[in-house]
Amino acid sequence: MNDPATANEESSMSQTATISDRVMLECHDLTRIYHEGPRDVTVLDGLALQVRAGERVAVVGSSGSGKTTLLNLLGGLDRPTRGEVRIAGESLLDLGEAALGRFRNRHIGFVYQFHHLLAEFTALENAALPLIVRGLRKKQAEARARELLVKVGIAERGDHKPGELSGGERQRVAIARALVTDPSLVLMDEPTGNLDQTTAASILALMDELARTTACAFVVVTHDLSLAAHQDRVLKLDGGRLTEQSSS
Repeated sequence: MNDPATANEESSMSQTATISDRVMLECHDLTRIYHEGPRDVTVLDGLALQVRAGERVAVVGSSGSGKTTLLNLLGGLDRPTRGEVRIAGESLLDLGEAALGRFRNRHIGFVYQFHHLLAEFTALENAALPLIVRGLRKKQAEARARELLVKVGIAERGDHKPGELSGGERQRVAIARALVTDPSLVLMDEPTGNLDQTTAASILALMDELARTTACAFVVVTHDLSLAAHQDRVLKLDGGRLTEQSSS
C-alpha cells in the first residue's frame, strides 16, 4: 500500500511545481518612445521579459536608463508605444482605464522606497486600504490586513500611525499593503534604499519568505547591487534593452 504521508508530500510538491511553472508576467516588444519637441527619445526598445510565480527578478541600471519607465509600464501606470504587457495571462492593452484600475487593484502590488503610507491612518488601516477601495467592508478588509501584518512581523504595531513607526516598520506595512489583495505581481522600487543595513537585511529575509510562500512574481528595481544579487535573476537595463547578468 502507498504511504499516505508520502502521497500527501508528493501531491504538495506537484502543486508547488505547478504554481512555480505559471508565468505571471510577460512582456513582448515593449517599447516606450517620448516626444521631446522635434526629437523622439526611445527609452525602452523592444523589451522581452518573463517572470514566473514565486520568482524574484532584479532590474539594475544607471540613473536615466528607464527603470522607472519600465515599472510604470509593468504596473499599468503608463501605456507602451509598442508591444504589450501580460499579467496572469491578461493583456493590459485590452483594458480601458476603469478596467485597468480594477485590474491593478486585484493583481498588482506596489512597494516604493518611500512607503507612501497615509499619515492619518493606522498601520492596519493603511494595509487594508486596497481592499476598502475595492469595496470590501471595513471589518473584512481589516481582518485580511491583520493576517498580512502578522506575516510581515508587525502585528503588534497595527494600531500605530506611520509617524510612530520606524523606517523598517513602515516598509513592512507597505509590503503588507502590497500583498493584501493576493496579487499576481509585486513591483518594488528601491525597497531597501531608505533603510539602514540591519533593517534592510530584515526586509530581504522577509522577501525570501514571501517568495517561498506566495504565488506572486516579484520585480525589484534597484541601484543596490547586493540587493540585486539576492534575487533569483538580475537584468541590466542599458540603451533601452534588458540583458541577463550573473547574480553570483
